[in-house]
Amino acid sequence: MNMARRLDVIIFGASGFTGKYAVLESVKLLANMKWGIAGRSQNKLQDTLKEIGEKAKTDLSHVPIVLADVNNQDSLINMARDCRVIVNCCGPYRLYGEPVLKACLAERTHHVDVSGEPQFLEGMQLKYHEAAKEKGIYLISACGFDSIPADMGTVFLEQQFDGVVNSVESYIVSKQTGRRELGAIHYGTWASAVHAIANMNEVGEIRRKLFAKKMPDVKPKLPERPTLHRSEQGNKWSLPFHGADRSCVARTQRFFYETENKRPLQMRAYISFGGLAEALAVSFVGAIFWMMVKTNFGKQMLLNHPKLFSFGMVSHEGPSDEAMNNTHFALYFEGKGWEEKLASPEDKYTTPPNKVIRTKVAGTNPGYGATCVALVLCGRTILEESDKMPGSGGFLTPGAAFAKTNLINELCKNGFTFEVLSTAKL
Repeated sequence: MNMARRLDVIIFGASGFTGKYAVLESVKLLANMKWGIAGRSQNKLQDTLKEIGEKAKTDLSHVPIVLADVNNQDSLINMARDCRVIVNCCGPYRLYGEPVLKACLAERTHHVDVSGEPQFLEGMQLKYHEAAKEKGIYLISACGFDSIPADMGTVFLEQQFDGVVNSVESYIVSKQTGRRELGAIHYGTWASAVHAIANMNEVGEIRRKLFAKKMPDVKPKLPERPTLHRSEQGNKWSLPFHGADRSCVARTQRFFYETENKRPLQMRAYISFGGLAEALAVSFVGAIFWMMVKTNFGKQMLLNHPKLFSFGMVSHEGPSDEAMNNTHFALYFEGKGWEEKLASPEDKYTTPPNKVIRTKVAGTNPGYGATCVALVLCGRTILEESDKMPGSGGFLTPGAAFAKTNLINELCKNGFTFEVLSTAKL
C-alpha cells in the first residue's frame, strides 16, 4: 500500500450532524495523526472547523479541507487517494454509501462508517468482500451505536466466559436525566430507518446469496420472547429491537465459524422502557411507521413530516448538546452455555447449558457522542493494529475485525464501560 499519503484519516461528511461530532472526537482521538475533513462545501467545512474549534478550545484552522461529493466519482477517488482511512459520516448509506466504497477500493483506502441498515451492510459485503480482501483493505460498517456495543459486547462476553456460549440475549436501556426535550433524534437517523424498513424485503434475497453455506444447527435453540414482555434483568417492559445488532452479531459469528471453526452462538436483541405506557407508545409509533413505510406515499409522508409522525421525537436540528450529554445507555447481556468445550462445532451437547454470565456495556450520548468515539477509534485501530486484524482485509463487522485488537480497552478509556456483572452455575 502506498504509505506516502498526505493524511492518515479524512472525515467525509464533516459538516453534517454526525460528522461534526466525529470532528470533535478527532481533536483528542487523532491528536498524534494527520487528519482532514471532506464534504461538498468549502464554506460549510470552514464553518465546521470554526464551530468545533471553539467547542474544543483548539485552533482547527490548519486542518486540511478536501472537497468531495458523492455525485462526483472523480472527487471521491481524489479524496481516497489522499488518505489511509476514510471515516464516512455521509448517510443514509443506502443512498450515498456505495460510491465511497468504490473509491476506497480503487485507491486501496480503508473505510469505516456508522451504517445501521442491514440491507446496505449485507449487500455491500456480498458485492465487495472478495475485492477488499484482494486489495488488502478493510471496509468496516456499523461502527457506531449500531452495532459496536452489541457486537463488541458479545465478543467481550465470549472472552470472559470460560467455556462455550450457546445463546446471548441483549437488552438496551436508555435514560435521560435533566429536562426532557423533543427532537432527540436527528432527521438523518430517521431517514435511514425509513429507507431500511421500506426495503426490508431485499434482505432475504441478499442473505440467500451471501450465506449460501449452511451453518451448524446449534441446540438448544434460543426462542424469541413474546413481543411485549418483562425482562428478567431489571424487570422492565421490553420489545424486540429492530436495529442492525442481531444481523451484525450473526455475521460476526459466521465469520468466526468459517475462519476459526468456532461454534456459532445465537443472539436476540431487545429494548427496555421505563414503564408499560412508554413501551405501548413506542409500539404504537412503530405500528404506524411499519404501515406507512409499505407505500411510496406513506414513505414520502414520513420523510417530509418527521416531527408529526414521531410525535416530536425527530427534528432537522437534532438534539442539543445538553440533552445528548444527559442521555445514558446500557446494554445488558445474558449469555448461557457450557463450561466444557467439545472437539468440533458440529458436535452436539447432550446436557442443557450449565453456566450463565451477565455483562454490561454502557456509555453516554448513544446516538452521536458514543457513536463518533467508536467510529473514530475504529478508523484509528485499523491504522495502528492491522497486524491484530484478520486476514489482509475484507468487508467485515466490527466484531470480526477488532476482536483481537485493543479496541475494547480504547473504548473504555474514552467513556464506555465493559463489565462482567455476574457468573453463575445453572
